Amino acid sequence: MLKYDSIAYYYAQAGKHERETPMSTATHTEVPVTVMGDQLGLAFPPTIERLREQGVGFLTAAFHASGVLPADNQVTAITGWTEFFGGGMGRKLLLSVAYARPDPALRNDLFVKFPRDFGDPLRALFGPLMEPEIRFSLLSRQEGFPIAVPRCYFADYNAQTASGILITERIAYGTGGIEPCHDKCLDYELGDPLAHYQALTETMARLAAYHKAGKFGAEAARQFPFDPDKIDIGSRIPYTPEQLHGKLDKLRAFAAAAPQLFQDGLEGEAFLAAFCAQAPLVLAHELEIRRYLNAQSDYIALCHWNMNLDNAWFWADAEGVHAGLLDWGSVGQMNLAQAFYGMTCAAETGFLNTHRRGLMERFAASYRAHGGPQIDAEELRFMVKLAVAVLGIAWILDAPALVEGEIADYAALTGRSDPRLKNNFLARAQLQLLIVFLNEWREEDIGGALRAFIARTQESEASAATL
Repeated sequence: MLKYDSIAYYYAQAGKHERETPMSTATHTEVPVTVMGDQLGLAFPPTIERLREQGVGFLTAAFHASGVLPADNQVTAITGWTEFFGGGMGRKLLLSVAYARPDPALRNDLFVKFPRDFGDPLRALFGPLMEPEIRFSLLSRQEGFPIAVPRCYFADYNAQTASGILITERIAYGTGGIEPCHDKCLDYELGDPLAHYQALTETMARLAAYHKAGKFGAEAARQFPFDPDKIDIGSRIPYTPEQLHGKLDKLRAFAAAAPQLFQDGLEGEAFLAAFCAQAPLVLAHELEIRRYLNAQSDYIALCHWNMNLDNAWFWADAEGVHAGLLDWGSVGQMNLAQAFYGMTCAAETGFLNTHRRGLMERFAASYRAHGGPQIDAEELRFMVKLAVAVLGIAWILDAPALVEGEIADYAALTGRSDPRLKNNFLARAQLQLLIVFLNEWREEDIGGALRAFIARTQESEASAATL
């Protein structure tokens, strides 16, 4: 089993591998013609090349199997075929098709997603992340599904070979009232961020409430089981205490070398010294924190874990701005605090400092209004602080090294708008995630929340010992 420092490292390696070896030419490994789908029981092509070979015959069978295409209709031609790169999870395709019988319910322009190629050294890591996305896409076919997602035309996965295929409608960004695609960590270019984050909050609340109200029936629990006593080893903080101190030392050196990349005193030695003194508490009490978050059943629901603006699309009508969600990798049941942090982790810090509490209150009210349990917005806020602590320490402390790896002369950058930074996705995103993490730590007094949690835990353990 490969061992990496953090999830951020995975993305860095994905980008590095992509620059050195394009996905489509990354392997000479023998590729099976088809693999058997675990969900729908249909053999499917595991790569873009195999899909092209099998063409309209496979697409017709697939769309029949998923139920999206009536039995008396068929795909007759592939009229458009453009592979594109976006993200590091796998290969992606813009596909256009024609049908024997035109049907206004059927889209001609589709989106197709595969894992990384056979023989790609990152396939074993990234391939399994697609499996829950496949299951969610199939679940989304249920009548009355509560939120907007791209309509699923076909989806399946083969666990034995870590192969998957996802075919959905294509979101027509920038046309028909749909806003252009918003890239990650560029919120400062957004005219009305509050309306967009309110739309994301409402969407998250509707999905979570629909699940908690039992409207998925038994299918959600079957497809996305949740064990409060299970803590995924892969999500744990990957550092020893000595390694954590090394990451913290690197952060302080990075901030000292490039203070212009920080803001509002987050690069200050006094703040960073306090942060570095408090951060080891997270490592020492990680399991207790995770158990606490997992045990709050009213706050556990089916959620998108990475609801940044780039994983959504937006449109407006007389009622305001609305959001649909896509890119559901690693979807599952989780504490709502994790989903909230996943939504806000790339926002502007000034925006968060002004609107964080209002968004939490809006979520709690909408969650209840749509059939979820009554929750307390302040308790949710406390949970978000703990979620930020464990997720931030686990995922974000590699940011200084990753930025330096992308831009060796990072100390010479003029700021966030410097084209060398703005146009480098990995460096731009990692820096902003780091800034938001540090801002949340300071503005929400996460150190104080940790101390309160530890004291509460110790008091509870002492009381139990006397019984």
